[in-house]
Amino acid sequence: MLLTARSRREFGGKTEIETRFYITSLTPDAPTIVTAIRQHLGVENGLHWVMDMVFRDDECRIRKKNAPTNFTTVKHMASNLLRDAPHKHSIRLKRKLAGWDDQFLFEVITA
Repeated sequence: MLLTARSRREFGGKTEIETRFYITSLTPDAPTIVTAIRQHLGVENGLHWVMDMVFRDDECRIRKKNAPTNFTTVKHMASNLLRDAPHKHSIRLKRKLAGWDDQFLFEVITA
């Protein structure tokens, strides 16, 4: 089933309306579909925010051949390892600690 969802955002006296299209096998029940869309956007926004703020993805200038895909894969692997590390620090701090402390890096890799 093809669904159309419109979102409306107001900021600075302007109104922005955006249309998104979704393909789904869910029953056409508005509360279920809205919940699924919000959960999906939450995951997407969380991943993109981490990749941009912690790994500075938007500032990356790797552009040749397979290098962008390979580097993104390595950054995603590092993000997953840091997220699963047993410490309560932020991902940004875990990344710094892994660069400063070989024992912490070992714990991150082997967790």
